[in-house]
Amino acid sequence: MRDIISEIWQTARRNKLRTTLTGFAVAWGIFMIIVLLGAGNGLINANVKQSSNWLTNSMEAYGGTTSKAYKGLSEGRYISLNTHDLEATESEFKDHIDDVGAVYYQSATVTNGEQYMNLQIMGVYPIHSQIVKRSLICGRNINDIDLKEKRKVLVLTDKQAKELEPKDFKSLLGKHVKVGNFSFKVVGIYKTPGDGESSAYAAYSTIKSVYGANTNSIGNIEFTFHGLPTEEANEAFEKDYRRRLNANHQAHPEDESAIWLWNGYTQSLQMEQGIAIIRTALWIVGLFTLLSGIVGVSNIMLITVKERTHEFGIRKAIGAKPWSILKLIITESVIITTFFGYIGMVLGVCANEYMDATIGHETIDTGLFQATMFLDPTVGLDVCFEATMVMVIAGTIAGLIPAFKASRIRPIEALRAD
Repeated sequence: MRDIISEIWQTARRNKLRTTLTGFAVAWGIFMIIVLLGAGNGLINANVKQSSNWLTNSMEAYGGTTSKAYKGLSEGRYISLNTHDLEATESEFKDHIDDVGAVYYQSATVTNGEQYMNLQIMGVYPIHSQIVKRSLICGRNINDIDLKEKRKVLVLTDKQAKELEPKDFKSLLGKHVKVGNFSFKVVGIYKTPGDGESSAYAAYSTIKSVYGANTNSIGNIEFTFHGLPTEEANEAFEKDYRRRLNANHQAHPEDESAIWLWNGYTQSLQMEQGIAIIRTALWIVGLFTLLSGIVGVSNIMLITVKERTHEFGIRKAIGAKPWSILKLIITESVIITTFFGYIGMVLGVCANEYMDATIGHETIDTGLFQATMFLDPTVGLDVCFEATMVMVIAGTIAGLIPAFKASRIRPIEALRAD
């Protein structure tokens, strides 16, 4: 084997261009499939992380604007959800709805000593912390006692806490801050999410009584549900639920603009379908890229064997057996494809790591929300090795057919070859 490797090395040195082209075809094919799959995984991982921030079997209802005239009322009326909508949600859809809550938004100035900032405060039910998943750094979320007793308590993001208490934001926990003209106790601090929501949380009953006591609007309605396992079942439920709320506001039963619904389950289904399409497209492009490398290797191996036909004739003339020629070509093919395939694999992994270090943790700020569009753009080592092995096997097969033909050629015919 040592003699064979030495001979292969000498052959590669004599044919530098041919060896380089073979190696480039192998390395490029491996490199491209790893980078493509890594980039695709980065997009997929970012979407999966975004979807993990909310409870799948949850729904939220918003007031909208009517798009159809109905019962003598013109289109374009703004619909604001009220207590009748909340009561209907709680009592008339018990077959599917579990827990119901509401969200009321209010802007206010929060002050801690000399530090202050303008915040959007969300008055929420305890169910909100289950629907919208947030990572608590310290303290707790809004609970049932806060809601029942209308406690003036506040849950901040770590970014907000750092603005209000720059030296040690965690020390803000348990302290009182001023929200407008009222004193609120900070009971929790959660990690600032990347999905755009950076609101402070307070008990719904407190915010509604302080800021919305004179309005009929209750804000948005949110709830968890069960027993809707398919997209069709969700669409049927949404239709019935929207028709019921539309009736409260004398809106057309089929008017989908009067009440807006956000459904975590259908959003999740759409995301899964999008991810499946991305995966399929990436594998198709990646396999065609790998195939182009295989074709390049095959062509070069065919040329290599043809160029060495005269050499093989001399070998046979001095007593070389067909198997020795066959083994030489196969070994050369395996070594070249393995060596350059490994180089392509390493470069591909390095490129993915570079993407991860540069754009892998950046967030895009659209003005309305912030989102991580690229996360952990890596490929498993199993995929890297499998792609490399496919190229090695393909290169071996590409060299095997002409090698077998060359090993069977008669010495006199080989010596006559150009």
